[in-house]
Amino acid sequence: MSAPIRKAVFPVAGLGTRFLPATKAMPKEMLTIVDKPVIQHVVEEARAAGIEHFIFVTGPGKGVIEEHFARQAELERILEERGKLAELDLLTAGLPDPGQTSFTVQQEPLGLGHAVWCARDLVGDEPFALLLPDMLVQTKGKGCLAQLLDQYERSGGNVLAVEQVPEDTAHQYGVVDIERGEGASHEIKAMIEKPAPGTAPSNLIILGRYLLQPEIFNILETQQRGAGGEIQLTDAMITLLASQLFTALEYAGKCFDCGSITGFLAANVAFALERKDLSDELLAELRKLI
Repeated sequence: MSAPIRKAVFPVAGLGTRFLPATKAMPKEMLTIVDKPVIQHVVEEARAAGIEHFIFVTGPGKGVIEEHFARQAELERILEERGKLAELDLLTAGLPDPGQTSFTVQQEPLGLGHAVWCARDLVGDEPFALLLPDMLVQTKGKGCLAQLLDQYERSGGNVLAVEQVPEDTAHQYGVVDIERGEGASHEIKAMIEKPAPGTAPSNLIILGRYLLQPEIFNILETQQRGAGGEIQLTDAMITLLASQLFTALEYAGKCFDCGSITGFLAANVAFALERKDLSDELLAELRKLI
């Protein structure tokens, strides 16, 4: 029986240079999708999947993320006094319970693998979830992480969310080579980080949702810098693949890359259209614009 996954790591140390000047004084993870910061959407996905401990790997100037997930007693008091109970419920509903959040600082921007390694003492010797906040997933039923946890119960090991992209764009991502299974899950035979154009073994890319075993930390401890001069998580996973099972799950849903301006804008439209209180009016405005 596989050890339960109780903890999730959120790397939030990036600079967000593609969104300047908006991110000059505000972390990119705090940019809003409709009326919630991107990071809150991703934390809520993890909470809905049963995660109990939320670990944020931050960087300089990211203190507002910690403040966002803390109680704001004065604001709550004012809302209560003014009878704005719906707003008060909305404010407190997204907060983890006391003791469920931890923060650690990635002192240098050395890549995703290094950010994950920075969480090693908070995760400890147990499997964990890793969610990249830039990647926001919209689903009709279970969230993306919940789908991965269902797969983890069946297969154990390490589980990665993957999705299909046009073959001529696969070289822009981390790509998996698979032993195709039945349904949406496949055993991973190999992984390649940004293969040369035309050489990708498949058009299945690693999405940004991972379930990983703790042995990944020992590998990251001595991992050499890879693509872009950074410590790449994919390189460490390739090493771990030699001794552990990795399963790729083609999740049910749609992913928006909120690290790009186009993806961020598309996510705002898609999530707003899901809202009954917004969809009709927004559609009317979009028709006028288009």
